[in-house]
Amino acid sequence: MKLLSKLASTVAVGTIAFAAAAGAYAADFAGKTVEWVIPFSESGGSAKWANFYGPLLSEALPGKPTVVVKFMPGAGSTKGANFFQKQKAGDGTLIFGSSGSTQFPYLLGDPRVRYEYKDWEVVLASGTGGVAYLPPDLAAKFDGGANALKDVNFIYGSQGATRLDLVPLLAWKMLGLKVEPVFGIKGRGDGRLMFERGEANIDYQTSSSYLKGVVPLVKEGKAVPMMSWGALDASGNIVRDPTFPDMPTFKEVCEKTDGCEASGESWDAWKAFFIAGFPAQKMVFLPGGTDKDIVDTFSAAFEAIKARDDFAEISGKRLGKYPQMTGAEAAGALSAATSVPDSAKAFVVNWLKEDYGVELN
Repeated sequence: MKLLSKLASTVAVGTIAFAAAAGAYAADFAGKTVEWVIPFSESGGSAKWANFYGPLLSEALPGKPTVVVKFMPGAGSTKGANFFQKQKAGDGTLIFGSSGSTQFPYLLGDPRVRYEYKDWEVVLASGTGGVAYLPPDLAAKFDGGANALKDVNFIYGSQGATRLDLVPLLAWKMLGLKVEPVFGIKGRGDGRLMFERGEANIDYQTSSSYLKGVVPLVKEGKAVPMMSWGALDASGNIVRDPTFPDMPTFKEVCEKTDGCEASGESWDAWKAFFIAGFPAQKMVFLPGGTDKDIVDTFSAAFEAIKARDDFAEISGKRLGKYPQMTGAEAAGALSAATSVPDSAKAFVVNWLKEDYGVELN
């Protein structure tokens, strides 16, 4: 698959580049504060991701600056992204963290988008996964397929149909589930709170939020995992998520559900947006035009974080077992995350109009 080869072919180049860069920082951030803008609320997966990396970045940057995470929710993350787009090339004291919910409006031509990924300098790309879960009474009806759940009226707290929630909403439609989304929540953590309060009876969280916020509910018997979205193998096939190897994927559930097909137009569209939204689900950017020395310094700092002896252990517990990409790998991931086939886009645009009255043209 062209998408995967684009990611894989950059590995050797990125490794060589950072071996040279890691030993010679050109910028010094002593006494400075780096503001990390996250365009979501403090309750979601992006917050957990940034709060995990923030202290590590502070240690890794020369001069050990203070790294402060600033939350700027609004308009499904386009408010924060539009703000960042207006920032001029800076001194490295402002960085931005995007998510699939920032990528999807860009991909779909949302009229609120005033930002251009090609203008920004990517220094980290983080993969992730996602898990859908149910309350115990409904989970008792789930037998690996969704046939017995088709008569249930589901309520789901959603940030919006053009955000990363597009992936679960389309998956549930393909399974034939009757899911009514309540649009307008500021972050996926707010969706989890709706589930906890009994205001929603189906939910999904990205892996970091699932590990921190939902696993305790599972242990308490208040939630039961239904499926993960899965992961991609080297050939571009959907396989089990390495963080949740005992959990069936959406593809497996689809194949056991009447009327759901893991091939054809709807499957191709779902998979295209899954790829755009999860293998490089979160990215860190500097403003466009930032001096190369500063970009290289941030890239080398993230590479140094990845090289820590304890990184696999601490990141696995907080973020899950997913690629953390820098340098040329991150650039390849950015390219993959900000492009989908025209056929997939056309399918999704038509589905959004028919099911939710969303007009994007």
